[in-house]
Amino acid sequence: MIQDVVSVRLPVGEDLIIQKNHIVGDCGEGPRICIITGTHGDELEGQYVAWKLGRYLKKRIHKLRGVVDIYPSLNSLGVSTIERGLPGFDLDMNRIFPGNTESSANEYIAKKIVEDISGADLAIDIHASNIFLKEIPQIRINEKTADKLVPMAVHLNMDLIWVHSAATVLESTLAWSLNSTGTPCLVVEMGVGMRLTKSYGDKLVAGILATMTHMGMLHEPLQPVYPPIISSDGFVGYVNANQSGIFMPEKEHGSQVEEGEILGYVADPLTGIIREELRSPITGLLFTLREYPVVYSGSLIARVLGGAEE
Repeated sequence: MIQDVVSVRLPVGEDLIIQKNHIVGDCGEGPRICIITGTHGDELEGQYVAWKLGRYLKKRIHKLRGVVDIYPSLNSLGVSTIERGLPGFDLDMNRIFPGNTESSANEYIAKKIVEDISGADLAIDIHASNIFLKEIPQIRINEKTADKLVPMAVHLNMDLIWVHSAATVLESTLAWSLNSTGTPCLVVEMGVGMRLTKSYGDKLVAGILATMTHMGMLHEPLQPVYPPIISSDGFVGYVNANQSGIFMPEKEHGSQVEEGEILGYVADPLTGIIREELRSPITGLLFTLREYPVVYSGSLIARVLGGAEE
């Protein structure tokens, strides 16, 4: 059933409506899980997940216990106009949560979204990378909530769980707002901006279904999932460009690299010279790699995951 989460009147005489697919199982009351995506208009990887999961559950409604709410597009105007933030405001939607019903229209929308999701047994907030970088399927968890969230995240079939340190800006994100008020929320990051990576989406859908089975929501055999690598900031090596030019990768995204191994070059198309060789700072997994080739001094090129916990 399609339900309206929040509706506001726009100056152009139309209504902006945020909707969800509210799926109630035939097997009685049970847990509630929320699948959320589209907070950034240029992150489209979650659109495929929302579509495929909705189709799957519709065919198996007789095996579902509890409720699944799928929010495919929190920033529907951004998705429609291919803008990362809220069009016309130069504002990142994931920096205005938990919102305020007494403030601007955007903060009102944010508040109503938080209210609608709050109380769920689990929320999964799906993001892609931007147009510049490609990420392997991963879950990012703030260290303050790691004890609670890591045991939930291991069933989601992702390659990596990255437990990162606190940052002030996180306090205005949807995930922080939900976790701080008792609704567990996992942040998924995968793929690249403005694209769909079908294999990554299939992997996450399988993980969501396995998680639902683990929660007692699906009466089906538990799907096998791969155990993720669990790491913290201390195991991540960063590679940034020192020269401007065109980045030419030498290693495949998701491959294993050795310390000192060349990851790629910064080239100058005008003179035909190589301005810089970019080498891995540590031995490990190349889990982030530059996708957009134009780089400047300071541009992030890669992240390499070193030693990690099992």
